[in-house]
Formats: sequence, C-alpha cells, structure tokens
Amino acid sequence: IVTRVFVYGTLLKGEPNHRLLANAELVGAAVTKPVFALADLGFFPAMVEGGDSAVSGEVYVVDPPTLARLDVLEGHPRFYQRRRVVLADGTTAETYVLSPEQAAGRPTISSGDWRARQGAKS
Repeated sequence: IVTRVFVYGTLLKGEPNHRLLANAELVGAAVTKPVFALADLGFFPAMVEGGDSAVSGEVYVVDPPTLARLDVLEGHPRFYQRRRVVLADGTTAETYVLSPEQAAGRPTISSGDWRARQGAKS
C-alpha cells in the first residue's frame, strides 16, 4: 500500500530533510485549496487550517516505511497531525498540519510558498 503525501517545507526537493524521500516517487508540484495559513516557525513551516492561503509544495508517493519515517520527523501525532487534504486539482494527499493554537503568535508566509518566504512574512 502506498500513500500520496503533500510536502511543503524541509521535505521539498533541495531542502534539508528531502533525503527522507529518497525512495519516494515524485508525482509533481501541487498547491492546496486556499484554506490554510502557512506559519513560519523559524527553521520550518507549518500549515494551519482556517487561513486563506494556498500552500505550494510537492506530492510524493511513499511506501509504509517511508511514511513511518515522515511521521517520526514530524512528531505525528504529538506535534503535527497527519491529515488528508484536498489539493487545488481535486486530488487528495496526506500532509502534516498544526493546530491554530500551536501556531499562535507566529508570523505567516502570505505567499504560501516556503521557498519564497524571504520578505514574504506578515
């Protein structure tokens, strides 16, 4: 069984944790529906439900051992919660989100794009 996973921060190609997706198949670039906020937690971002930004990222197909490694990295379920989201093209994927309470007081990246975050904080 494989799982489609939407990544939007340090797991993106070229980012520090991308190595965890070494055995994953890249489906392609993707964007969420505009129903999130992208919080800047310093060294990594967090998608938060209830905003008005579309978050940019990539979708990968991962096997169960890879999904388990991602859950460990993301602290699921103690820190991030892994949830299924609907992407702008109508497909679904699992992704990791924080609660609004966990992200309270953090700057947001209004562009929804972690890679373009410099100068895009509000």
